[in-house]
Amino acid sequence: MIRVLLVDDHAVMRAGFRMILEAAGDIEVVGEAGDGRAAIESARTLQPDVICMDVQMPDMDGLEATRQIVADAGVAASVVIVTTFDRDDYLFQALSAGASGFLLKNAGPEELTSAVRLAHSGEALLSPSVTRRVIARFASTATEPAASLPRETDAAPRLPVELTDREVEVLRLLAQAMSNGEIARELYIGEATVKTHVSNVLQKLGARDRVAAVVWAHRYGLA
Repeated sequence: MIRVLLVDDHAVMRAGFRMILEAAGDIEVVGEAGDGRAAIESARTLQPDVICMDVQMPDMDGLEATRQIVADAGVAASVVIVTTFDRDDYLFQALSAGASGFLLKNAGPEELTSAVRLAHSGEALLSPSVTRRVIARFASTATEPAASLPRETDAAPRLPVELTDREVEVLRLLAQAMSNGEIARELYIGEATVKTHVSNVLQKLGARDRVAAVVWAHRYGLA
């Protein structure tokens, strides 16, 4: 069962999300919060697997709450930003804060449940169009890399020597927002093998999740 924390300052919105998610059968909403500060406390006490986080909220917004939750070693939850606003700056800041995905509130019920499942499994949560539109911009303009990413030195950027040729291939395909199944078909290998390669890539890069790996790939010219 996937444990979810809902964070939104509108009770009606939280109720709607709860109804959709709990109808899925494999998802349990373990708590709700109406602002960022409450979200941080709830994340620590409830230990959810996934947090669905709104952006605009009183007291503390969802972006700052995401930064603090991701930085908290005592919380292992993935954060999916769920917002009304399709704005590049929100997406840019959400990824900088360490969010694992970005979803609009006008998405259908299946998209919401799929986003939660993907976040829990570590799959990509950004569509290719979003990847092209924002991730490249993030990689090229961020002056302070996210904590989960390796930092560039003043020298010309180069790939870590410990990445194998196959891992580089997998990382290039991750940068195209491909799922494990799509990567498996592209490389003519089993999906279980892809999962192993992805896990190794994330570990070697020190990346928290696939989104961080995609940003890394763009930053180092693999996209």
